[in-house]
Amino acid sequence: MAREELTRLTGNGNGQCSQNDCPNVYRDETDGGIVVQGDQCTAFQPPAGEALVKIPEHVLREAVRALGW
Repeated sequence: MAREELTRLTGNGNGQCSQNDCPNVYRDETDGGIVVQGDQCTAFQPPAGEALVKIPEHVLREAVRALGW
């Protein structure tokens, strides 16, 4: 899946994070899934095929507002 196929929920020009290399939250409109981009986290080893990422709290709050939750 390409980034262009996702709806970006965060970092849309609010001044805190507007570049593609910043932590962001996306929505996959195909199945409603949430895709998170962040710094790799090594707190524990997740199951095969999964990864841990860490994002700032303000990014998650922005995503929740964008979704109207």
